[in-house]
Amino acid sequence: MKEFKGKTAVVTGGASGIGRGLADKFASERMNVVLADIEESALELAVKEMQEHQHSVIGVVTDTMRKESIEVLLAKTIAEFGNVHILCNNAGIASMTPGLKGVWEIPDADWKWTMGVNFDGVLFGIQTFVPHMLKHGEPSHIVNTASLAGLTPGGGPYGVSKHGVLALTEGLARDLKANNANIGASVLCPGFVNTNILNAERNRPDALQTGKTGPADAQLEVMKGLLTAGKQPSEIADIVFQSIQEDSLYILPHPAWDDWVRSRVETILARGNLPEFDFEDIVRRQKEGEEF
Repeated sequence: MKEFKGKTAVVTGGASGIGRGLADKFASERMNVVLADIEESALELAVKEMQEHQHSVIGVVTDTMRKESIEVLLAKTIAEFGNVHILCNNAGIASMTPGLKGVWEIPDADWKWTMGVNFDGVLFGIQTFVPHMLKHGEPSHIVNTASLAGLTPGGGPYGVSKHGVLALTEGLARDLKANNANIGASVLCPGFVNTNILNAERNRPDALQTGKTGPADAQLEVMKGLLTAGKQPSEIADIVFQSIQEDSLYILPHPAWDDWVRSRVETILARGNLPEFDFEDIVRRQKEGEEF
């Protein structure tokens, strides 16, 4: 895409974090923006703040775990603004059930919630919006938010869901090209970003509660510090916007992770074992100024 003024962008998880950063960026380019989020109070506040800056924006309460909710999102967007040109399947969560040490211990509820939001939400967005974009034929783009966790070893629900988003986006890009579609596709794989993702439990559905509670472990507290010291959502949004302009498939905003990603691929090709992950080294290097 090269022209943005007057076009329409839809951002799931748009009330906060990376989603809000993307929404602000699109609005600054004079696009119509639709914020979709499951947290109604945060959504109302975000829409109000953007409207106070004279941006063309609406909010639609959306549960990305439900395909019918995303279908309503498309219908309301078309009714308000017409054709959709950018879709950011960005909504994501990280389950924080404490005291678990192995993938076999993780409750089914954690798997269902994490995969439902992080993977199914992206799939439903593609299934719902791509036919609309194909029909109107105007230059369009889809950005799916994965994570560096989608490029590095990780067997928990979050890592598995993000690996899935990466593979899904690669397939999407291939299929769009094979069909000569006027639609680009990108997968966003950020490292640490100053967002509220570790507090996602506030939005966990009642039916998927685990009943497991307890104090946060030490590594979780370190993770919170790493996120707080990470890139700002506005920085990520600028990089994403440039990638849309350049039609880049892979968006990796944190070059400090390149060596780790490279070592994983090299280990796979060497038919070796998992490379060791030095968490303390990441903490130390971030304190020294590297952006992870």
